[in-house]
Amino acid sequence: MAGAGIVFLGTSEFAAAVLERLAQDREHRPALVLTRPDRPAGRGRRLTAPPVAERARALGLAIAQPASVNDDDARALIGADGARRTVVVCAFGALIKEPLLSEHDILNVHPSLLPRWRGAAPIERAIIAADERTGVSIMRLTAGLDSGPVCLQGEEPLLAHDTYGSLAPRLERLGAELLVRALEQRPPFREQDESGATYADKIAADDRLLDPARPAVELERVVRALHPHIGARVALEDGTLLGVHRAALNPVVADDPVVADAQDQHDRDAPPGLLVSDGRLLLACSPGTLELLEVQPPGARAMDAASYLRGHAPAGRR
Repeated sequence: MAGAGIVFLGTSEFAAAVLERLAQDREHRPALVLTRPDRPAGRGRRLTAPPVAERARALGLAIAQPASVNDDDARALIGADGARRTVVVCAFGALIKEPLLSEHDILNVHPSLLPRWRGAAPIERAIIAADERTGVSIMRLTAGLDSGPVCLQGEEPLLAHDTYGSLAPRLERLGAELLVRALEQRPPFREQDESGATYADKIAADDRLLDPARPAVELERVVRALHPHIGARVALEDGTLLGVHRAALNPVVADDPVVADAQDQHDRDAPPGLLVSDGRLLLACSPGTLELLEVQPPGARAMDAASYLRGHAPAGRR
């Protein structure tokens, strides 16, 4: 289908990257981009345009930001000449309902190997779950939650030290290339295997909190999964929350049994919570210990742990 028939729906930075690649293809350059309305953001709560809105304007694409993509005015924009169009959806962040679902051919770019990780936070959940691989699926959008038939998939290895910030760009590139292939080749769709479905719920406040009652190895993955876009946090004694941007497992010297046993005993004996040891900021967990490398105090900028410790002393300092 020619680009004149393509409408792009997206909101996030991930979607903006896919949009940019699509706009570079003359055959599939979108005729119209729909995204979410501007919203307050940041400490000053300034009205801020979504990344897709900014990217579309920079690319010279026609753009609309309706309050609801399902209302009559938005549907009239998408089907301006009464024709059935190809609509591409990527990280739009709002439910698309009937009759819009049936009025056009709607493709969705979803960053997971469906049916695994349907839902709002597939990249984060894949990292937290220690998946060995992830990828992107091109699917037909239906009324179910990411349950429509899939026409293309591509895999991407999930590396041991991947963060959201390192993994998402690779998936953006993969998703964009798969989308162009889907538009050009129109491969057949196949239904998903419901027995393999898992769900990637939106990241909530509790997901961000590093609870020392959990194993350190799990919390280290949470820090990576939420960096740099959301951020993990640890509770301080006064009830405030310390942002955590980077962390590492407190290493065990595996080739020295005596040292390894001593480290294991230290991890078991350390009371859960924040402490300082040998000038390092640590979170004693159950089990294991997480070293906090880069943190952000409330109302301040991010800093390395040494800078933080020069002005702060968490309970349990030793």
